[in-house]
Amino acid sequence: MSDDLITEGMLDMFIFETEQGLENLENICLDSKDAGAFDEDNVNEIFRIMHTIKGASAVMMYQNIATLAHKLEDVFYFIRENNPENVPHAELVDDVLEVSDFITSELEKIKDGLESDGDSTELIERLTVFLDKIQGNVPSETVVPVQETPLQETPHFYIAPVASEDSRFYSIFITYMKNLDMANIRAYMAVNSLKGIAEDILFTPADIISNPESSNVVLEFGFRIALQTTEGPDRIMELVNSSAGIENIEINECTAEEFLEFCAEAEAPMSSAGEVLTEPIEQPTILIDSQKPQAVKEEMEKKAEISLDDNNNKEEKPAKKAPAKRPAPKKGEAQSFISVNIKKMDLLMDLIGELVIAEATVLQNPDLKVPGLDLSNFQKSAAQLSKITSELQDAIMAMRMMPLKNTFQKMNRIVYDTSKKLGKDIELEVIGEDTEVDKNIIEHISDPLMHLIRNSVDHGIESNEERAEAGKIEKGRIVLEAKNEGGQVWISVSDNGHGLNRESILAKAKTNGLLGNRSEKELTDKEVFNFITLPGFSTKKQVTEYSGRGVGMDVVVKNIQDVGGMLDIESVQGEGSTMTMKIPLTLAIIDGIIFSVADTNFVSPTNSVSEFIRLSSDKLIVEPDGEEYVMIRDEYYPLIRLNKFYHLNGAVDNIEDGIVVVLTHEDKNFAVFADKLVGEQEIVVKPIPPYIKKVNGLSGCTQLGDGSISLIIDAGALARA
Repeated sequence: MSDDLITEGMLDMFIFETEQGLENLENICLDSKDAGAFDEDNVNEIFRIMHTIKGASAVMMYQNIATLAHKLEDVFYFIRENNPENVPHAELVDDVLEVSDFITSELEKIKDGLESDGDSTELIERLTVFLDKIQGNVPSETVVPVQETPLQETPHFYIAPVASEDSRFYSIFITYMKNLDMANIRAYMAVNSLKGIAEDILFTPADIISNPESSNVVLEFGFRIALQTTEGPDRIMELVNSSAGIENIEINECTAEEFLEFCAEAEAPMSSAGEVLTEPIEQPTILIDSQKPQAVKEEMEKKAEISLDDNNNKEEKPAKKAPAKRPAPKKGEAQSFISVNIKKMDLLMDLIGELVIAEATVLQNPDLKVPGLDLSNFQKSAAQLSKITSELQDAIMAMRMMPLKNTFQKMNRIVYDTSKKLGKDIELEVIGEDTEVDKNIIEHISDPLMHLIRNSVDHGIESNEERAEAGKIEKGRIVLEAKNEGGQVWISVSDNGHGLNRESILAKAKTNGLLGNRSEKELTDKEVFNFITLPGFSTKKQVTEYSGRGVGMDVVVKNIQDVGGMLDIESVQGEGSTMTMKIPLTLAIIDGIIFSVADTNFVSPTNSVSEFIRLSSDKLIVEPDGEEYVMIRDEYYPLIRLNKFYHLNGAVDNIEDGIVVVLTHEDKNFAVFADKLVGEQEIVVKPIPPYIKKVNGLSGCTQLGDGSISLIIDAGALARA
């Protein structure tokens, strides 16, 4: 394995773990924003997150991130150890979120291959002033400029909490395979694996992070760790053993005094066999955050005294020794999860699509229709193949499905930031965040969902004063909900605001010339509400940072339609509005109904087809302006002749000779006229080639079993035609 590959893997791990930590950090802040203070668990968790980010970024040489994380870590270290009562919670939440935003922006640079060069000086100064304030060093109104100092300390990875009565002390000695590359990084990973159980942790050589040459020392003399924890040796062995390249692990339980000597002695460390190493190794690193060595020493001496007092009252127990040999992995203990590049997943999905097409081509081969052929064995094999293909397709689709949880959690931050700037008191309730959607769908709906949320905060929910005057509860409420409905996922954004004003929307539409020849009374509420999705349409008189420019809702609708979805708007004036995105579960493979017009095949997604029926000529109504309607069970449906719509010659003209297919889009039903039905088939959705200009009413194309190309109908576009 090359150094470059390892470095790339380390960078990927750093980005992933940091993003996970920041996501957790934001959730903690937003969940506790109304609590008035962080509870003990949240303080410890934020402290741990920043400590980990500080250490990891220092290892990766991102000094600006490490320094900022270190400063925020200092703030929460003081809060954890001293539990001050004068902590302004709202200000602290804002500072934490700004730190999160800064680190997130730096991560985006890193992912784009750029330098992490953001200036964190201003944030560090603010955190320094904040820390001084809660320490009581300066009055709250005093602003003291602070000079940023570079992070000079050895990168620290874990902070030792106060030792518990159950604390145990261990000496761990690890040897690595002699041909191992970057043994210092492997040693760091061993230390990192213990972070979740460590009360205190020390190691030697101390410079495994900053000095690549320490790799040779680790390979020649081994790597030694001193650990304070409440866990037993089996758990320690399990964690350390997860690191690759280890030849042998030796774990010995020791006393607190021996643990203290490990960090206090300046002598050359000894191997597990008791032999003094022939080359000096640096003093082991004490992974605590205090910058007061004397205080650290006093604390360690106190631990040793307690331990010695206990030993005087009890019989001295011999040190427990774990098995010296690295245990062989047991059968079935393989890692439960693996990470796969998303491009490989997309390739696999493409191959499954090709397999579906190839299967249809084989099963519909015209050579199989020769009279007299005995196809019983072939049909059995074909049925088995179809079963396997279907199961494989389901498995791949399941691998592509992702919960909406992460996307929904990001909306919490949007509500917080937007409501704060607008001076509104708003809470967000999330329902159905575990609902799963194809990853490509998630990528397309994130932006529309953000627009809907911001629209509810800015335009939907009234100000605190307006709500009080209307007799409503002071706090506005937005409900973000996801649920499965048939072959679709419905994602709705509801608010308890003032709702949409029909008269105001109609007045704006009339001004823009959108009513045409129709009177205001002819328009349903749904038709009126849909005006707000048109480009440039806004009823807001004052332009703000978030709305009033007439952009946003049209973008929402376009992005939703791009994935074959639709936006449904419901509103009751004075009570609130609900906007629902109805989107397909996946875009890759769908069930479709195939019908032909002249020599052209068309496919409509099965969930868009209401029914297909043959009609007599007396069921056809032709208006003076040429528009046609069909009557089905006393209901009238507009009729679209696909041969006329797409200028196809040679198609059936008589209504009695063809087939009427009733399609449904939103709450609108309409009919299309085709020559004949071909059948039902799973289809692989392909985009229309870019060299073909966009054709109205089509969303893509697919290949049928006979090798021909079929066009996929966009029911929404036809309904609007």
